[in-house]
Amino acid sequence: MNECNKFINWAKNNGWKVKENFEIKLELNDELINRYVKIPIEYKEFIGNVKQCISPNEKTWFICEDEYNDVSDFAFKWNEFEILSLEAAEGDEKWKAEITEWWNGYLPIVMSVENGYSFYAIDLKNNIGAILKGCEPEFEEVEKVAQTLDEFLELIMLEKIEL
Repeated sequence: MNECNKFINWAKNNGWKVKENFEIKLELNDELINRYVKIPIEYKEFIGNVKQCISPNEKTWFICEDEYNDVSDFAFKWNEFEILSLEAAEGDEKWKAEITEWWNGYLPIVMSVENGYSFYAIDLKNNIGAILKGCEPEFEEVEKVAQTLDEFLELIMLEKIEL
């Protein structure tokens, strides 16, 4: 059993709201695919298997296919923290360009409103495949928490990363 399936079983057994995708046919919109061309196959497999994965207190969730395609009923968009950063840079075109360029290299995969806004993202620019954590107020200041998605999921199951 791979880490993705182990995590799905763990999440279900630990009170997470998990909706599986039994069609297992991932269809991301062209805008996302064109922006993030190096999405690791492990993450595509994960979101191909999971339609929704929300923590028991509903304050943390994995961003899945519907969120990326902007067809979910979540109040937050998949790139909400990029949008907030761009709003903070209003009127400063150079800063806005730097923010957009930064987010072009990091795909958000988990969002949280627990203890303020935070996220986990896949590094698609420097240490490709590594998982980074960022939080408010400076979303673009991140720290590496795992070398791979599998390690990230394992650390969650071992409760070394709390979501």
